Amino acid sequence: MSSPQSARTHVLTAPSADISFDGVTIEYNPDLDGNPDPGEVVWTWVPWEEDPSHGKDRPVVIVGHRGSMLVGVPLTSKHHDNEAQVAVGTGPWDREGRVSYAKLDRLLEVDPSQVRREGSILGRDHFDAVVAALRQG
Repeated sequence: MSSPQSARTHVLTAPSADISFDGVTIEYNPDLDGNPDPGEVVWTWVPWEEDPSHGKDRPVVIVGHRGSMLVGVPLTSKHHDNEAQVAVGTGPWDREGRVSYAKLDRLLEVDPSQVRREGSILGRDHFDAVVAALRQG
């Protein structure tokens, strides 16, 4: 799928060991009210790693924000031993009920207006595990 012209999801630099994630405010504040919030799994367009001019709609766990932009990491149902990933369990974001993994090698900045839908709230324990792994860099 090609990138929608209005989509504003782009990959940030790799997260540093700095707790602020270079200006990112980390918070857990999910509220399934129609607006995407940190602590939620949302669906949005994510550019492919090998060709950022293309991508696909996929689940992203939102971990915080930088200014008016949300910051998160993409989820995948494919576990790879050679990639930095954290298991986040199962949830309604995957209609097949598969275990999902947060991909720690990509920190995404997401325009809240480009989020297609809220998927669900990620449990606090899984959220904390993702943030702790990101902080370890």
